[in-house]
Amino acid sequence: MSASLLSASGLRVALGGRQVLRDVGLAVAPGEWLAVVGPNGAGKSTLLRAIAGLLPYEGALALRGREIRDWNGRARAREVALVRQQTDLPFAFSVREVVAMGRAPHLGWLSPLSDDDRQRVEAAIRSLHLDALAERSVTALSGGEQQRVLLAQALAQAAPLLLLDEPTAHLDVRHRLDLLDHVRTLTGEGRTVVSALHDLEWAARYADRLLVLDEGRVAALGPPREVLTSALLREVFGVDAEVLQEPEGLRVRYLASHAPHSA
Repeated sequence: MSASLLSASGLRVALGGRQVLRDVGLAVAPGEWLAVVGPNGAGKSTLLRAIAGLLPYEGALALRGREIRDWNGRARAREVALVRQQTDLPFAFSVREVVAMGRAPHLGWLSPLSDDDRQRVEAAIRSLHLDALAERSVTALSGGEQQRVLLAQALAQAAPLLLLDEPTAHLDVRHRLDLLDHVRTLTGEGRTVVSALHDLEWAARYADRLLVLDEGRVAALGPPREVLTSALLREVFGVDAEVLQEPEGLRVRYLASHAPHSA
């Protein structure tokens, strides 16, 4: 693996007096897709927010070898883009205006968009199939449409590291697959992705490696075919399941009569 773009060692995050992340270690190479999975409350969103510089932490958490806490906000925003789960957009900006906000870290104070900025905005809109909605108010869109707008904004931001917190949560099946295919294309172009994903099979199919969190600790880290096992599903998710290695990817067949915990 090439030199890490992102690394962590002994990473600890406490929220409200509760230790949410405990001694997390990882290294993510440029152009890699790392999917973070685990039960509800395992610390997936907290990890992404810490990487984005939104939470205080202890231990080491570095981007390009420099501690996340040492980057100023503007410089960090040119390197890291975060797409959160929440899609509530309270102001009646148009889709094009919201996507254009992704260019803010690259602009001077009160500077207008350049031709290059506009081209990046339009390319992001096209890539998420938002052309027909470009002049619509974001407040009039569905949750799934708003999710695509926020991803387009992150693409326009053009940060080398893209953080996705449950990016498919509000999307129908077609748009979920379109989004995951598009993110896979981005990694092929050199973009690095760290995502929290609910669906274990899709995480295993699209990501290069899986990071499994359990109660804030790393339960497993590695390629999907090595990490996703019946033993891990029983120990971490509390379900009995058979993991089938098929040509198109891993498939999980749940054996227990009860539904699995959310991933």
